[in-house]
Amino acid sequence: MLLTLLAALAATAGASAPWYGLTVASRAAGAEVQTRPAAERVITVHQPQAETGGDPRKALDALVVRVNGLLDLPGTTATVGLAQNTNYIDVRHGSAPTGLPVAYRDGFCAHVRLTGDCPQEPSSVAVSADVARRLAVKVGDVLPVRPESAVNGVSLKIVGVYEMVGDYWTDPLFKSQGDLDPAFTTLDTFRQPQLSRPTLAVSLPVPLPLLRGDNLYDLNGVLNAAGPRFAAAQLDLDNPTGALFDAVIADRRTVLTGILVALVQLLVLAWFALGLAGRLTGRDRRADAGLLKLRGATGGGLLRLTAGQHVPPLLIGAAVGLPAGILASRLVAGSLPVRSEWWIALLMAIGAVLAVAAGGLLVLAGMDAIAQRAPVVALLRRVPGVRRDWRSRFVDIALLALAAGAVYQARTGGPTSGLGVAAPALVALAVGLLLARLLRWVTDRAGGAAIRAGRVRVGLTAVQLSRQPGTDRVLALLVVAVALVALTAGGLFADRAERVARADVELGAARVLTVRAESRTQLQNAVWQADPGGRQAMAVVVDTAADPPVLAVDSSRLAAVATWHPEAGPVGALAEAVGGAHLRADPPLVTGRTLDVRVTRDARGPALLGAILQHEGTGEGVRVEFRGLRAGDQQVTAAVPACAVAPGCRFVGWQLFPAAGGLTIRSLASAASTVLDTASLADVSRWHADYLGIAPRVATSSRGLTMAADSRSGTEVRLVDAPVPLPIVVAGERPDQWRFDDAMSGRFGGTATPVRVIAQAQVLPVLGRRGLLTDLDAARRLAGDADLGGTFQVWLAAGAPASLVAALTDGGLTVADDRTSAARATALAAEGRFVTAPFAILTTAIALLVAAAMIGVAAEAGREPRQVMLAALRTQGLSRATASFTGRAGTAALVLTGVAGGLLAALIARPVAAVVATPFPDNWHVIEPPGVLTGAVLALAAAIGLVVLGLAALLATRRGSR
Repeated sequence: MLLTLLAALAATAGASAPWYGLTVASRAAGAEVQTRPAAERVITVHQPQAETGGDPRKALDALVVRVNGLLDLPGTTATVGLAQNTNYIDVRHGSAPTGLPVAYRDGFCAHVRLTGDCPQEPSSVAVSADVARRLAVKVGDVLPVRPESAVNGVSLKIVGVYEMVGDYWTDPLFKSQGDLDPAFTTLDTFRQPQLSRPTLAVSLPVPLPLLRGDNLYDLNGVLNAAGPRFAAAQLDLDNPTGALFDAVIADRRTVLTGILVALVQLLVLAWFALGLAGRLTGRDRRADAGLLKLRGATGGGLLRLTAGQHVPPLLIGAAVGLPAGILASRLVAGSLPVRSEWWIALLMAIGAVLAVAAGGLLVLAGMDAIAQRAPVVALLRRVPGVRRDWRSRFVDIALLALAAGAVYQARTGGPTSGLGVAAPALVALAVGLLLARLLRWVTDRAGGAAIRAGRVRVGLTAVQLSRQPGTDRVLALLVVAVALVALTAGGLFADRAERVARADVELGAARVLTVRAESRTQLQNAVWQADPGGRQAMAVVVDTAADPPVLAVDSSRLAAVATWHPEAGPVGALAEAVGGAHLRADPPLVTGRTLDVRVTRDARGPALLGAILQHEGTGEGVRVEFRGLRAGDQQVTAAVPACAVAPGCRFVGWQLFPAAGGLTIRSLASAASTVLDTASLADVSRWHADYLGIAPRVATSSRGLTMAADSRSGTEVRLVDAPVPLPIVVAGERPDQWRFDDAMSGRFGGTATPVRVIAQAQVLPVLGRRGLLTDLDAARRLAGDADLGGTFQVWLAAGAPASLVAALTDGGLTVADDRTSAARATALAAEGRFVTAPFAILTTAIALLVAAAMIGVAAEAGREPRQVMLAALRTQGLSRATASFTGRAGTAALVLTGVAGGLLAALIARPVAAVVATPFPDNWHVIEPPGVLTGAVLALAAAIGLVVLGLAALLATRRGSR
């Protein structure tokens, strides 16, 4: 029955491997497909300069029929469209024509965010928000265009303004080709003769089952074969799935490798256990073989007879293991293989079970064949002979050499190269073998010493461990099983921590919204309005186009919102530097409709003074001109209607126009308050010019700010309302262009801005190991109304309410993307190298059960000789309690030694075999991976080993103790 149990456990592993592998391979491939850009999943076909004959729908239907005849992709739904190049004719300003394609595509209105109406009537059109801004057109205007090579133009009426949404926009034909975005109209518009030769387009989104390769569908082969046919038909076929297909194949290969490694390790362990069980339970078979040899039986006949005894338990175990393996894989995988692969999985499971049973039969028959080579006297003897360990020593040395080779490959070629994948298990086996020999030597001598000292219980227990055949091999098996439990559990916890850490570093916060806003100012103002307390949301701008890349954050909210790692340095360093360097109160905002300035102009001074403002709600730059300045002291008023809209305008600086003389500014006031009084203007530390080039002449006195400029000097003087030099945190090497302390960056307005490094970080959120971290508010103040670009984001803290997103939308932000670190960590867990982790848990659990079953085999095999020995000792006066203790203590000592040895083997294997958290498929290595073996992991492995093996030992010794 114990042999049947061992066979069933091995068969369970064999049956579960293909069933689980096909399930998670499809899942990993699906995850790979979902993470790839949508453009890699859509095949497009173009027919340039197609003649529609005034019936565009008929031409599109004919093209779909031709495409389906040339390329058969089951389950695809074609999306058709057409576009023709036209030029926008600017009749108002008479400027040069600008390329503006006119297009139609099925489902257009369902995949855009529209302001206005969807085009329904002929010659009605929707333009993009970018086109509306650049051409200064709006809903209701007429859009005059002229097709290329056409004499007469076409007038289209704008009925809507669109913004692209989702994965619908994969065909570049329907996006900007360098000039303006296409204007989308109805299909009937293309009935006009001027639009009769468009480019026809068919988009074929490839279904997920085909991309995953379900049912052995060879998508790559089908597409490669279709290429020449499309070329012969004069159709342009764009197949972007090549890289995706290669990635799917790589994922399947990774899954196969991970499952095979875990399965082979377990099967070797299981076959080793079966061979050991055959050796321990072969006493009666050896006696039968001796009697048969006396009667003239041949070696082949003996082998067939003894091998036949193993067939029933192996077949029964295989029959039990097949459904058990399928059920186990269903439990750990969480689902079944795709329906088209059920029969493949079932056939592979049956084949694997038969292979496992055949391997077990070979191992058992081989052990019997070795035993039956002994002389008849040795086969008939009931008492074990004198040990001759040269064979076992040879095997041990061979296994130690194998472990050394695996360690070498793991440390030089990586833990996934060649034999390196089995290095941890082989190191654990080597440690187990050495501990087994050490245990035999120690118990052999300790047992004799204890008996001589009168400690009968200890002595008999030690003698039992040292002299019972197979104890050393059972101990090695226990050590390997417990070590695998520790390493597997540690790897799982480390992998999870690694994925969470990567998700946190890549996103920067628990939830990240990518938004659209008119400016950095609008972004920041919307976040401040939505979260005035500053504990739930933070405005962020990521500029990866800069060199080095820049991450601008609201440093006052960074500690409350961001997910911060120690590698990024002190979280409050930037906020402290910005607050400490900028202690002066900002001037009041301009909130009225007019602005008054008091100036004293020199006789030859300029007649025009400019003031630069920026609206604090939208970020729009406002230029104010104070005209008609005359010589002497005066007050001039200018209208600023844009600043009457809340929250008002921030004063940025002054602008002079070249003149021979200068002027003195004495005050600046709006209808609500004084913006700059004489004392503020007279403070020279409040003003700066451009950081490169020639600055205007600036001086301060008790009268105010005096400025003068000419054709050879600069013209602008800016208010210092942000810390200069700008505090930054640097990750990675300092840029080559920085010399000594002369550090500047061109990403904060103007040609270059002085920066000051206040901390060095190993890693920065989003940017990784290279980049700059600075304060968003300070950076946008220094930039003024300059367009700095970058990706606008809003970081949300964990637990931020859903109403906060609605408040951000009400503040004028448009959410383009919504990601969470939890979802990113889950997506990482679906990759090929991580998706096999549950199977590793299953095989480790089975390995532990195999070790537990071997405790039962060893106890049962040694029960009869042990009972004979104890009975003889009882006749000589050994007490019942001592006999009962001895029956249990030997097995208990074996379990305790095996658990302790397993933990020791895991601790040795971790550094020796370079056991680390699973590396990411893309070799992402921004932060150091977490440790595999922690105190909690070791305690968990010890508890699991003691419970499972201890329970097996208790059941195994219960009968013998009675």
